[in-house]
Amino acid sequence: MAKTIILYFSKTGTTEKVAEVIASKLGADVYQIVEAVPYTNADLNWNNPTSRANIEQGDESARPTYKGELPDLTSYDQVIIGHPIWWGRPPRIIQTVMENLNLAGKRVATFATSGGSTYSEAQAVIDQMVKNSA
Repeated sequence: MAKTIILYFSKTGTTEKVAEVIASKLGADVYQIVEAVPYTNADLNWNNPTSRANIEQGDESARPTYKGELPDLTSYDQVIIGHPIWWGRPPRIIQTVMENLNLAGKRVATFATSGGSTYSEAQAVIDQMVKNSA
């Protein structure tokens, strides 16, 4: 049986719940991506054009950092990446993580949660991130 790990980022707990359900069904290991500088409610206010998340999502070069070290993926056959959808795409911290992973030779799947966005745009963005990480 393939060894699987789920890497996820969650701010409201929704993506975390989905990651835990998938992990329990697959017997997968789980790794939570945590931002180095925590987001406040004000940071996540999409109605405020100067909120931190609005600024990050609008800046292609933004790379919010994460706490700690990413897991060693050497022993894993499958990697599942979960994230919320912010402004139609994965949060920029996911791009930071993807640029620091080596997914060569891994089967990769992704999932996302959202209160209103569709997955099509976010899927295209993360598919490119996966391609660039292999």
